[in-house]
Amino acid sequence: MYLNHYRRPLMGFFSSPIKTMDDLYLHQLQDIYYAENQITKALPKMIAKAENPALKQAFQKHLGETETQVKRLEDVFHMMGKDVKGVTCAAIDGILKEAEELMSDCDDAQVRDAAMLAAAQAVEHYEITRYGTLIAWSKQAGKLDIAKVLGQTLAEEKATDEKLSSLGESNVNKKAA
Repeated sequence: MYLNHYRRPLMGFFSSPIKTMDDLYLHQLQDIYYAENQITKALPKMIAKAENPALKQAFQKHLGETETQVKRLEDVFHMMGKDVKGVTCAAIDGILKEAEELMSDCDDAQVRDAAMLAAAQAVEHYEITRYGTLIAWSKQAGKLDIAKVLGQTLAEEKATDEKLSSLGESNVNKKAA
């Protein structure tokens, strides 16, 4: 394996080179597809650990939305005539690893709820960034049908982030304090 001067694997070693905007677009689509699939694996753990009923319900609702979002992304791959495939996303892996560590390190259930809520918002912010970028690029490339599909997901991600903020401010964070 080739390593950079930080002794980390070189990015893209096992992926296709990114030479064009179309290559970058596809890579970002594969990145968010991987991320959404990782989120569907992480949410059940968070649901099981959540003590606060409203937080547990928010996680359950978002799990259902995330499963729908994965299907939408698969539709986008088909619309583009591309194979459905993800590429490892170090950002989401890092956010979810940190969430897992926080869940195991917090002995107090209410503090753990606040930590999980914060981790969930970090995930939402990452997704909002990715979908916003993909929508802008879709519009620029004249892929308005794809922009519309991705726009549905972006709206859901923003709504989830707002719900989590409200839940944190009105309930979860206060109980943890």
